[in-house]
Amino acid sequence: MKIAIINGPNLNLLGKRETDIYGNQPFEKYLGELKALFPSVLFDYFQSNIEGELIDELQKVGYTYDGIVLNPAGYTHTSVAIGDAIAAIKAPVIEVHISNVHAREDFRKLSHVSGKSAGSIFGLGLKGYELAIRWLIDHQ
Repeated sequence: MKIAIINGPNLNLLGKRETDIYGNQPFEKYLGELKALFPSVLFDYFQSNIEGELIDELQKVGYTYDGIVLNPAGYTHTSVAIGDAIAAIKAPVIEVHISNVHAREDFRKLSHVSGKSAGSIFGLGLKGYELAIRWLIDHQ
């Protein structure tokens, strides 16, 4: 099984930025834990701060991978284009957010991604990625 994990803007700073919200673990370290937890899954990891690059990656893996775990970060609330890219591809997408976006500022309650995704996970920290992967495996 092939699963792509795609992280959006500022998630390259996990472990350094707002650790009270996002924790103190870099994503690359957590990715190693996911690989150990799911040895039969081939993971592809991509992170970008650029909206168009995220769309390009969704299109690139969206027809050949079995599933996508996507944390669009701040683009969740602004990018109709990312939502459209999800609607255009074959692979199921699980939207993941480390923080509970619904418990934060009002503008974060709008998602252009949730309605196009197979499901969404909010506020469970990095554990949300593991839960998304488990769902993708179970619904293969």
